[in-house]
Amino acid sequence: MRELVIEVVLIASMMVIYQGIRHLADGQMGVAFRHADWIWEVERALRLPSEAMIQHWALSWGATARLANLYYVGVHFPGTIAAMVWLWVRHRPDYLRMRTEMAVLTGAALFVHVIFPLAPPRLVSGFGMVDTMISTGPSAYPDSSTAGVANQFAAMPSLHVGWALLVAIAVIRVTSSRWRWLALAHPALTVSVVVITANHYWLDGIVAAILLMGAIHLVSLRAKYAAGLPGQPLPSFSRVLL
Repeated sequence: MRELVIEVVLIASMMVIYQGIRHLADGQMGVAFRHADWIWEVERALRLPSEAMIQHWALSWGATARLANLYYVGVHFPGTIAAMVWLWVRHRPDYLRMRTEMAVLTGAALFVHVIFPLAPPRLVSGFGMVDTMISTGPSAYPDSSTAGVANQFAAMPSLHVGWALLVAIAVIRVTSSRWRWLALAHPALTVSVVVITANHYWLDGIVAAILLMGAIHLVSLRAKYAAGLPGQPLPSFSRVLL
């Protein structure tokens, strides 16, 4: 019970810190839109598919916008929490590992959010993309671009993509069934959804994946160091706290 209380306090603290730090990027709308133009140009230089083209094709199917919005709003937090609860109950050491990796990833993402505010494509009229959250709903954001918990100018990196990929990796690590690879459908769908809803650019997801790989590596190194020998299990609960 004590461990559960500590975990709840840790996660709640992360949310409070996120809420506080996000305000550091408030008032940087001009910079966020300039960064958006730069990201768009870089993606075209890299010959990545146009998000606008993908969105227009997807929205030609009548129910796509609402389904994408529902997935964006309804799966991100509930899906992550469900995975963490399952790991807590069935695979405690792997829960601790995932939680620590998530904390490192989120911390790194917040740092990027502050130093590189970025307007999502749905807010940039020049990109020709539809804001499906306004046109169809439901929306994850309030009417004001600076209200609420989420920072709408923190598109880079995409924590939707980063957390979805972490959930899939955590499931694959702890299960042996050949069906475990189906967990990769979650990050694949998330990438599709964040583009269709015009909430993120391709590079937002790519950077999130890179940061996640770094977080996994750092946590692995710390676990090996704390355990004393390479290849040992993760240390006890008290030794994996950040």
